[in-house]
Amino acid sequence: MMSDFIVYIIANEPYGTIYIGVTNDLKRRITEHKLGVADGFTKKYSLKLLVYFERFEYIEDAIAREKKLKHWNREWKVDLINKFNSSWRDLFYDMFVVDKEYEAWIKERSIDFAIGKN
Repeated sequence: MMSDFIVYIIANEPYGTIYIGVTNDLKRRITEHKLGVADGFTKKYSLKLLVYFERFEYIEDAIAREKKLKHWNREWKVDLINKFNSSWRDLFYDMFVVDKEYEAWIKERSIDFAIGKN
């Protein structure tokens, strides 16, 4: 079974603070960011909007791309996001169905989360 590895960029608002990460489960990871379950940079700056992502077949390629993007200057990162998602809308709700199964997943973890709210 082939896995997808995803490099993603999240933001707190259009043209705001951004963070670049890599994951093998985008829905879970972005949900964690939205909920602020881990202390750190993304929680401190309330980074919850999925504004960009790329898929890779191999983790090594995803990590290499993440490192490359992290070394880009801010203008290049903003240009990349604008080419992919010019309105900087939250792509999470375009990509994933927020259904009863998802709500149950959240409740299992004793997390109070208003679906559709950032």
